[in-house]
Amino acid sequence: MAPTQSQAPSVFRIDAVNPTDPQSPTASPKVVPLADSRFCRHLRPDQHAFVDQTAQLRRFQAGEVVFLEGQKCDGLYVINEGVIQISAASAPNRTHVLSRMEAGEYFGEMAVFDGLQRSATATALVESVLSFVPINTVLELLATAPLLAASIVRDSSLRMRDFNRRFLEESLKAERLQLVERLARTIVHDFRNPLNVIGIAADLAAEEGATVPARRSARDRIRKQIEVINRMMHELLEFTRVVPVRAALPTVVYAEFLKDMLLELRAEAGLRGVEVEIEGLLPDVPLRIDPPRLSRVFTNLYQNAFDSVSGREGARLTVRFVVDDDWVTTEIADNGVGIPTGHLRHVFEPFFTHGKDHGTGLGLAICERIVREHGGRIEAESEPGHGAIFRVRLPRSLASPPSPV
Repeated sequence: MAPTQSQAPSVFRIDAVNPTDPQSPTASPKVVPLADSRFCRHLRPDQHAFVDQTAQLRRFQAGEVVFLEGQKCDGLYVINEGVIQISAASAPNRTHVLSRMEAGEYFGEMAVFDGLQRSATATALVESVLSFVPINTVLELLATAPLLAASIVRDSSLRMRDFNRRFLEESLKAERLQLVERLARTIVHDFRNPLNVIGIAADLAAEEGATVPARRSARDRIRKQIEVINRMMHELLEFTRVVPVRAALPTVVYAEFLKDMLLELRAEAGLRGVEVEIEGLLPDVPLRIDPPRLSRVFTNLYQNAFDSVSGREGARLTVRFVVDDDWVTTEIADNGVGIPTGHLRHVFEPFFTHGKDHGTGLGLAICERIVREHGGRIEAESEPGHGAIFRVRLPRSLASPPSPV
């Protein structure tokens, strides 16, 4: 005889259903007798009778737990009426819904097979009626009903496939949210410093007793911080831009491109008191490049070099060129503080920063992407205390003779 509700094992109530949620189940009119369930569909009449004799009818109210993750397995459940939610904890106070099962389906079979503890928690989302099939009954049926065993294995496999799909979707969603969160933190943190400087300089310039030199100094500080903000905004926009089509790259004589880049480099180096050395002739070869975007690569590299040599005696930046049959290599080397060995392999990763008072941590990641989109590669080499070298290698194979003017 099936036990009454008072004979059922203790259950726990959780807030599994939100009554204000239109997606939350409130009723399940479908009723499926045990004999018509998926669990019994391959059984013979005598086996049906055996299940009917040993199964126990149990009722659960909405929000009651059928079994908890980690509990000892004592059998499986067939849903005669209601909706059951299967969930598992991935971290303290964080639960993931694995599936929702309705009348005619069964659950809890995995622990019957492997003999281990429950791998998930089962909760009634609405008032539910379940048939509990003890583990000994299930094991006896498996020994005499091979189709039942094959059916359970197939159902478990389909559920695992569905779980893997859900897990992948949730992982991708979590990864996107984590990226947005890091980007937001970057914007708030890194923009706060230049904005504070601008605010202080504006207050000083607005004082009644401010002298003309003081106001000029405040103006210069504001302009400099605006440049910092603009550079960070460009990095953020570049990080989220769509990848360009490589076929659209124009063919440019690399030496002509370098002349403009080196002119800007020397001008800023003079303002910062940094000596610039050029080793080797400018490569007079045609390459397919996007000049504005490639300029961003070298601007970022020499700005980082300037930061590295700041305040050092004999501050020097060296630009070298190497040309072979396959590549045109441009090196930018400095004699600054260098990059710690443990950090070197991370310098091209997004949001990684080291030794900078401000910045998004996207500069070198953007450089790597731009160079890669040109079919090239960028490398970093450093010895702490002895400066750093960044190499930009661009392929000659993509080049074609420049169009006649």
